[in-house]
Amino acid sequence: VRPLVEDLHDWLKAERSRMSKHNPVAKAINYMFEEPGRWEAFTRFLDDGRICLTNNAAERALRGVALGRKAWLFAGSARGGERAAFMYSLIVTAKMNDVDPQTWLADVLAKLPATTPSRLPDLLPWNWKTK
Repeated sequence: VRPLVEDLHDWLKAERSRMSKHNPVAKAINYMFEEPGRWEAFTRFLDDGRICLTNNAAERALRGVALGRKAWLFAGSARGGERAAFMYSLIVTAKMNDVDPQTWLADVLAKLPATTPSRLPDLLPWNWKTK
């Protein structure tokens, strides 16, 4: 992939030199090259195989936030919004720990009344196990 990225770099520079500075495409190309380190950050994946070429995982993680955005405007109050944010963080935490949020939440809500404060950590998504 490195030769393709190097060719892209050269092509972008060449195309940029032919455009007016007011051209929207030129502005987009300038964005990549004007800020020090931006091109290096963009090409970091060439040297580190752990870096994904796309942001699809991040986009998927935020999809629920985007879909619920309008609904959350009607939380009723700041306190209602805080509760919604709290619940959303619990659900995302469960997902991040490979736990089905609905199963986990149903189990935790059923066990919570009989759980002593010292046993509460057992109900957290990273400690929770289906029984």
